[in-house]
Amino acid sequence: MMKVLLGFVCFLMFATGSIAAEPDEILDDPVLEERAKSIDAQLRCVVCQSQSIAESNAPLAKDLRILVRERISIGESDEAVIDYIVERYGNYVLLKPPVQGNTIFLWVFPALALVLGAIGTVFYLRGITPVTTASLSDEDEAELERIISERG
Repeated sequence: MMKVLLGFVCFLMFATGSIAAEPDEILDDPVLEERAKSIDAQLRCVVCQSQSIAESNAPLAKDLRILVRERISIGESDEAVIDYIVERYGNYVLLKPPVQGNTIFLWVFPALALVLGAIGTVFYLRGITPVTTASLSDEDEAELERIISERG
């Protein structure tokens, strides 16, 4: 019984976030709805920041999904719908922003951080001196033997 309950809870956790579009948002025409879903997957929820508007349950994401469907319903192309939203929210609303002067940091930073981390690791490891065992002098060896014989 516990396994069934756990399975049901896991199903609910994954099912609720995967389809954020509510029934009142869905278009009657399946072709237009597929276009809308495709656009939804390309736009970032500016509230959640790590989810697309297709995945987000935030009120702003819902408003954007409705806006996308309205623009598609009046006959706009996918590019025109995306341009309309980017015009209002900027390139940040795109999950994959274009490579431009103001977004170059978003594209370069991950690679730069990886390279700097690798360089830092190399310098750190080069600074570590290996532990070596030195041999004892004859006097130290004799002293060690004396201490051991006294204790034992």
